[in-house]
This record gives sequence, structure tokens and C-alpha cells, in this order.
Amino acid sequence: MDGNDIGHRDPAGGDADSQAQRLVLVTGPSGAGRSTAINVLEDLGFEAIDNLPMSLIPRLLDGPPRPVPLALGLDVRNRDFSASNVIELIDTLTRNPAFAPEVLYLDCATETLVRRYSETRRRHPLAADGSPSDAITAERDLLAPIRVRADVLIDTTELSPHDLRAELAHAFDSRDGNRLSVSVQSFSYKRGVPRGLDMMFDCRFLANPHWVDELRALDGRDAAVRAHVTADPRFAEYFQRVRDLILFLLPAHVAEGKAHLAIGFGCTGGQHRSVTLAEMMADALAEQGWQVSKRHRELERRASQPRSVDSTQAALAAGING
Repeated sequence: MDGNDIGHRDPAGGDADSQAQRLVLVTGPSGAGRSTAINVLEDLGFEAIDNLPMSLIPRLLDGPPRPVPLALGLDVRNRDFSASNVIELIDTLTRNPAFAPEVLYLDCATETLVRRYSETRRRHPLAADGSPSDAITAERDLLAPIRVRADVLIDTTELSPHDLRAELAHAFDSRDGNRLSVSVQSFSYKRGVPRGLDMMFDCRFLANPHWVDELRALDGRDAAVRAHVTADPRFAEYFQRVRDLILFLLPAHVAEGKAHLAIGFGCTGGQHRSVTLAEMMADALAEQGWQVSKRHRELERRASQPRSVDSTQAALAAGING
């Protein structure tokens, strides 16, 4: 592929000051959600084309700008796919003022990809006689140079298709242009730090509602739990300082061209303090005009795993520390 052939447009197609063509290049390991992302972008008003041979991309992009943003899915099934070809494409588009390129990279933990292939019984595109895990590792190594060039990196390891659609809608809704979207999440340190966080804050030092019998079964969205957490004499200054820091940094991320920022608040059990902080911070940022989404990882996990009354009582008795 000769990247220098991209975007040689007829001057009659539009004046030099016309708005640059928005173009999202979608890639990532097979099974990480690239096809879902392409479909979501199409629903958001993009003209979406998946798995177009890279040798044909210059011909596609030649000519006058399209009236809608464009999304191109790139993956290893393409016979002329290589990291060097993709990076050459990215560099060429970045140098061309006729385009406003963004790289969306969908990533996922290896063990999760192995499980997904096992559940669907599909063969990995790089797996000949080898195991799926070997093929996934080989693909991850192949894509590593592209991953570091990503403008938006979304880890789908813990995301349902619905969650992924929400993340993409916040990051790429064409009606909102290139505004930065902010995701505020709560989590439990006992279950590990969520992948893909850009900023992380520990709130385990705050008063813990878990030790109050009438609050233990509630979560940080409840007014009584929020009142208990915010009553801690250290809360007000902590919240204000973190809020001011985030508001200071957000415009800098916009100036840098970042499209998505993930902020996490963690506590011991991910039920009380971190949920309270995530809810309040999301509201505070939204009040300042930022596009914000909320996610409570541990609450979502519990909601997706129904338990009997006896098992719920047993868990509470065991002391799931919030």
C-alpha cells in the first residue's frame, strides 16, 4: 500500500477551509469486540466499512469529503494487513489536513479471549494447527505497535455488549463532535483494579458503612450511605481536591486530542464508599458541562449473578467489606 496516494482530492470537491473528514480506524485482537464497535459506529451515523483490503483504502479516501464520518475496520484477516501498513496509514492521514483520523483499539485479556473462542467454537484467524491461546498471543504481539498509537483504548474484558455500546456512544457520538467523554467507575480493590483506568483514587480511608448494621446491605447510591460517608471529617476536603484536580486536567486532555478518559474510585468491597464517590464526582463533572457516564463494577457483577435469600444472608454474615 502506498500511503502517499491517500487524499489527493480534486480542488473542485471543496475549498481548503472545509471541515476535515472525520475518520475512525477500528482494530484490536480478534474477539475483543471490533465487529460490535463497527455496528455501533454505524448506528451513530458513521459510514462503516469492515475488513476492506488495505490496498483499496487510498482509492476509497480519494475524492471529495463524505457528508458523514467514516469508520474503517482493520484486522488480521486481511491478506495485506501488517502493523507497518497500518502505522503508515495513520501517519499519512495525520499529516493530511483533509482528514481528522482517530485510532480506536479494542483490547481484551488473553484468558477472556480464549473463553470467548471456546464458547463460540470459532477458530481464531491465526490458528492453523496451534492452540487458540498461541494464536491470540501471536496476534497481540503483531498488534502491539498499533496499540501504542491508539487515540481511544477500550478494554472489553469486563464489558458486556451493552456496556461496550455505551462506552462507544459516549466516545464517538457524531452529534457531539470530538468532545471528551468521561467514565467514572467504582470498584473493589479485593477484585483487582479495572483495566484501562487513566486516573485512580483510593477512598478506603473514609468511614466505612459496612460496620453499621442498618447500612451494610445498602450501597453508595442510597442517601443514608452517602450521608454516612460524607459525614467523615476528611471527606469534604478530599472530594474538593480531587474534583479540582480532575477539572484542571480535563481541558489538558482535550487539548491533547484525547477522546475518552476513565476515572476510578476504589474501596475494599466496591459497594459503599467508592460508589458514593463515583456518583458524586460524576454529578459534579456533569454540572460543569462534561459528558459523563457511570459504572459500578461490583454492583453490576452482583446484579448479574442472582442468589437465593439464604446465600445472600450468608454473604452478609461473612462480612463483605464495603
